Amino acid sequence: MTGLTHIDEAGAARMVDVAGKAVTAREAIASGRITMSAVAAAAIGAGTAKKGDVLAVARVAGIMAAKRTSDLIPLCHPLPLTKVEIDLVVDETGVTATATASTEGKTGVEMEALTAATVTLLTIYDMAKAIDQTMVLSDIRVRAKSGGKSGNWTA
Repeated sequence: MTGLTHIDEAGAARMVDVAGKAVTAREAIASGRITMSAVAAAAIGAGTAKKGDVLAVARVAGIMAAKRTSDLIPLCHPLPLTKVEIDLVVDETGVTATATASTEGKTGVEMEALTAATVTLLTIYDMAKAIDQTMVLSDIRVRAKSGGKSGNWTA
């Protein structure tokens, strides 16, 4: 089982030792989309959903989720995040969420960005499900990362 960083020689799960890695500025950008009816998208965009300001609550949920990533993903290191930003774009068929997470540390922030984007979308679903129960989350992915030994990467 060599070559897999989260598995030891005996095949057991392990947390990667990052003690010898250099501290660098790291950033990751992840995005995803929730598609929905035009009625739901219009209500979210206008801020008229019965549960309140869907976008504001979803943005805060995404930021909070990024900060809790190591509690949710078993082998993730807890990171001191220096920035988490959620950008939301509403159009006639849904909402696209883009999450940016940054740190100065020894390991990357891809999981934090992915968690932030996903929980943002889940919160939108929760707050708008009374309008449209057929919403679909999709296209959740890392768009870019920078910092660390492997350097910069863009999808």
